[in-house]
Amino acid sequence: MIDTGATAALEELASHGTATIGEVAPDARILDRGLYPVRAGTVMAGHAVTVQCQPGDNLALHLAIAGLSAGDVLVVDYADDLGTGPFGEVMALACQVRGAAGMVTNGAVRDTAQIRALGFPVFARGVAIRGTTKTDPGRINVPITLAGTEIAPGDIVIGDDDAIVTLPKHRVGQVLEEARARHAKEDQMMTRLRAGETTLDIMRLERRD
Repeated sequence: MIDTGATAALEELASHGTATIGEVAPDARILDRGLYPVRAGTVMAGHAVTVQCQPGDNLALHLAIAGLSAGDVLVVDYADDLGTGPFGEVMALACQVRGAAGMVTNGAVRDTAQIRALGFPVFARGVAIRGTTKTDPGRINVPITLAGTEIAPGDIVIGDDDAIVTLPKHRVGQVLEEARARHAKEDQMMTRLRAGETTLDIMRLERRD
């Protein structure tokens, strides 16, 4: 059964943006730059299902996708290989119909126009059109390192145009409260800016004449 409360909390947290999460949660782990959304404006939030996939082979992805549940994010270590595209339109649809929240990989994907049309959130290091074999089962739901960041099965993964961040799942409630508070503070700042104040005034910064 889907925990609608937990899903709503993740969606709201993602709506505040990774920049806000990075500000209010010092323990948030920010993946190194180099992974980008296939479609600009994409927002993704869910629980990590981790995969170690042998470059040149995508059987591990097929196995992992078959076990996905609603709200999962497929997190794939492809060893930074860009020679083949192990994930494309068919797999994106397979993830989508299972209710997955998104996919992120340090490898390449293919069928990017079709993935954009589906609206399924995908973050990747590059694009490659060469196909793969299907013989190596890889490893599923084991700790992996992706873009310089350790990710464990079940970790919260949030992505948008700015970054991809991860959090331990027990931190969602507290970080959400802190994100709400920061958002409210920034809303007040925007109101004062529109009223004619400067950021120097609002933030009480020293003027240098």
